Amino acid sequence: MNFNSKNLFSALKSQLSFLNTHNHHNSHLRQIGSIARVRLKWVKNKSIDHIIDKETDVKAAILLKDAIKRSPTGFITSRSVSDSQKLLGLTVPVLRFLRRYPTLFHEFPHSRYPNLPCFRLTDTASLLDNQEQLIHSTYESDMVERLCRVLMMMKSRALPLQSIHPLKWDLGLPDNFDKWVVEKYPDHFRVVKGSNGLPCLSLVKWCEEYAVSALQKKSEISSELGGSCSEYRQFKQGQIGLAFPLSFPRGYGAQKKVKAWMEEFQKLPYISPYEDSRGIDPKSELMEKRIVGVLHEFLSLTIHKKTKRNYLRSMREELNLPHKFTRIFTRYPGIFYLSLKCKTTTVTLKEGYRSGRLVDPHPLALAREKFFHVMRTGLLYRGKGVNFLSPQDCLIGGAVVGMEQCDSKVGESEMEEEVWEEASDVEVDSDE
Repeated sequence: MNFNSKNLFSALKSQLSFLNTHNHHNSHLRQIGSIARVRLKWVKNKSIDHIIDKETDVKAAILLKDAIKRSPTGFITSRSVSDSQKLLGLTVPVLRFLRRYPTLFHEFPHSRYPNLPCFRLTDTASLLDNQEQLIHSTYESDMVERLCRVLMMMKSRALPLQSIHPLKWDLGLPDNFDKWVVEKYPDHFRVVKGSNGLPCLSLVKWCEEYAVSALQKKSEISSELGGSCSEYRQFKQGQIGLAFPLSFPRGYGAQKKVKAWMEEFQKLPYISPYEDSRGIDPKSELMEKRIVGVLHEFLSLTIHKKTKRNYLRSMREELNLPHKFTRIFTRYPGIFYLSLKCKTTTVTLKEGYRSGRLVDPHPLALAREKFFHVMRTGLLYRGKGVNFLSPQDCLIGGAVVGMEQCDSKVGESEMEEEVWEEASDVEVDSDE
């Protein structure tokens, strides 16, 4: 058969017309793909960076507090924790950090080695620890539900214990949760041997009442307040896809193009992170929205609406995430914020914060604010002893107010986001 250029052009045009009308959903995906190539800017958020900086010290202090509690002698030596700087996420030596907070850690010489500094908990630190344990006990069912949801998001409904341990702080798990959670909740969890031989925490049974994402819950609440034509009712009827809350940074380049892209992205069907995604084309925009939903849900389950990228990387295969999943965070700056503060990469859910504070803080997050208040007070009265700390500063509900007075507030002008670096996907992903 002989084809001239006119017939060839006509055939190609006919084929393209067929592809464009064959599937309306696929046309949406092609349209988004053409807009998604816009080069995005990496934007620095001083407000969230300030929070990460503050909570890094709080986390290190509480981890050291737990280490002292676990010690059979009731104290730790500077030598025993000297190699823990990286593990604690500190940018200063551990000994200097311990000495920085005398309201939490009391220093004394070793009985046999006078030149060896030792540290035990102060009465104030013990009181704060008792309050923390009370919260863990009171909200134990909340912790169990959160752990169930995490396992329900995994392909195998299981996760190695070595991947869960670094997440204890983020998920609000007690220090020794693995020693009693299986024994106390055998109808929820069990420990099994993974394919790699490592012990894994496995989900015993599927909990249907937990298989509702935070985005679905939020939309359902809005539906109850908004009447019969609400977004969630339309979503339940299959008419529209759920939209993610957006908060674009100031000074964002090509904002109109980004917003147009996000409008098309929001129209894609919302796939629950608890649904099986193996039938979705891994290269499609539908899968990309599913990945955004998975990351959104996991961060929603954390106490501070943030976690370290490396922790997510350890669960990448179980969560069915792409190898270079960090690009998702920089591609959707209205949903996520990626921070390089404190020599690590932290991922934050932007909707979880407003004016530099958690929108809906968990009681455990409030207890950690008390730790920060006592730590700051220790700095103010350094060298004068814990007696200068007023008793009301340790009361439940009182330390948050004290912290607001004691913390050096970042002004609104300083909280504003500013452009940091353009087209930085390559730099961010270079270490993956």
